[in-house]
Amino acid sequence: MSFILGKKIEMSQIFDDNGNVVPITLIEAGPCIVLQIKSKEKDGYDAIQIGFEKMDNSKLKKTMKGKPFRYIREFRGDIKKYKTGQKIDVSVFKESDKVKISGISKGKGFQGVVKRWGFAGKNATHGVKHEHRTMGSAGATGPARVFKGKKMPGRMGSERVTIRNLEIVKVDKDNNLLAVKGAVPGRRKSLLEISSL
Repeated sequence: MSFILGKKIEMSQIFDDNGNVVPITLIEAGPCIVLQIKSKEKDGYDAIQIGFEKMDNSKLKKTMKGKPFRYIREFRGDIKKYKTGQKIDVSVFKESDKVKISGISKGKGFQGVVKRWGFAGKNATHGVKHEHRTMGSAGATGPARVFKGKKMPGRMGSERVTIRNLEIVKVDKDNNLLAVKGAVPGRRKSLLEISSL
């Protein structure tokens, strides 16, 4: 299993061999450093801890001693392949690889049911006044309460989202760039966890 951390740059497009437009997302991926190898005997599970984006020593806190990185994440995988201090860059992937990418989706604030859940709203006809985008009934009167999980207005976005089966279109080792077909979660400069399927 291959994995790396990266930052979303922006979306763009390229043309394939047949002249068709392919939408892509550019990701600045790595280089990452292996900080710790966690084993089942010592930690209770096997995992590789990696750091991305080294920080200036003047900004380090005491708790970050020995791990001066802005982002630290763990990935499950074969711990025998890695050793502490090893460098991971975009060369772990190749073109046409399928990957899954996780990130925090864009926050959209407090939204109504039409935008948040896709409700149709009410008719734009006689007798419907200032009610076009309201949700309507919130449930039966018998229980005298609203059941948990009811689709209602609330905060939308800013959730961890994982998208699978994304195809890597291009790997630029010199500039640490990955071009992935399609859209990935998050705004520009947000952290992404990229791993092979």
